[in-house]
Amino acid sequence: VQLQASGGGLVQTGGSLRLSCAASGFPMDYYAIGWFRQAPGKEREGVSCISGGSTDIYYAESTKGRFTISRDNANNMVYLQMSSLNPEDTAVYYCAADPGFVMCLNGQATVSTTWGRGTQVTVSS
Repeated sequence: VQLQASGGGLVQTGGSLRLSCAASGFPMDYYAIGWFRQAPGKEREGVSCISGGSTDIYYAESTKGRFTISRDNANNMVYLQMSSLNPEDTAVYYCAADPGFVMCLNGQATVSTTWGRGTQVTVSS
């Protein structure tokens, strides 16, 4: 299982970014893909998750209405469209894959979760 997040950068408050997660080495259709973030000095937070068939989607309360997750299984990609960004969204964002259903129920990683490298998102005030 390999995951690579990209698309991060520096954006002003109110701006938008689209993160991409490229997956390889596993049958992505059968895996939930989640986005997590970790800011300096803070615990890792589950941001969003989408199940293999896109039937189950999770958003953290802080991102509802601003972030949209989607996936393209044919091209092994998952996207996180982020809008109305604010400085509290500043963090390293990671995508993760999990073969189970728990991650998309509560936004929590499990012992089966595989992590990719992160991408930095910085929102200036």
